[in-house]
Amino acid sequence: MKTRFALSVTLIALPFIAFSTQAAPKSELWSYWKQSDESNQMTIDHQSWQEILDQYLSVSGQDHLFAYQAVKQRDKQKLDNYIAQLSQIDPREYSQAVQYAYWVNLYNAITVDLILDAYPVKSITKLGGFFSFGPWDEKVVTIEGKKLTLNDIEHRILRPIWNDPRTHYAVNCASLGCPNLQTKAFTAQNKEALLEQAAKAFINSPKGVQVTAKGITLSSIYDWFGRDFAVDGGVMAHIESYRSGFAASSEAIKYDYDWSLNKK
Repeated sequence: MKTRFALSVTLIALPFIAFSTQAAPKSELWSYWKQSDESNQMTIDHQSWQEILDQYLSVSGQDHLFAYQAVKQRDKQKLDNYIAQLSQIDPREYSQAVQYAYWVNLYNAITVDLILDAYPVKSITKLGGFFSFGPWDEKVVTIEGKKLTLNDIEHRILRPIWNDPRTHYAVNCASLGCPNLQTKAFTAQNKEALLEQAAKAFINSPKGVQVTAKGITLSSIYDWFGRDFAVDGGVMAHIESYRSGFAASSEAIKYDYDWSLNKK
């Protein structure tokens, strides 16, 4: 007599981890990094990062595109050395203006470095572990003996210490939907001009604000981090201050974001 065994297969639906308003990291201060020395007039050298930008970042219409595939080994080493040099600095010994440039440049340099390590890759969201949506929670740099992630830099240092919504236009996630990676390295001297330039450019581009006969589509940044713009009177007031002729509409607003790599 033959015995038949019923093979029962249970399919487990693995959750797709997506970025949403609910999942967007909150601004939560890491108080260790809040200290500064406003009497210190010293600056931090970002020339190596500027040379990388000069060599591989180009302007194409309203997009700034990075030629990842063209990066030479010596320049990849230059980038690695630059990140290593910044990691040996205690930013708390500098003024807040110098610190801001330090953290923004470090964030952007590490992001480019991560893409180069994984290249070719279609999107930064493909980096990280199997259950990860991108590399933002990976420990990527050690400063003052503390291991930091990109999320630490953006959401526990930059956002809560400076409380400036324009920071969203400064840090770059290597994606077409993201505010452009600036062609100039941030410094204490050019910080304000670059932030204003970046804000105006993004808000007046289709990936920031798109107005058609069908309605308004905003970057998902304004959905994910809407609370950050309260200091400017809210998202719409913030946009109006940079985009001439824009007026808030009673129509439903859509949000969109392109995670495709910002490659040349």
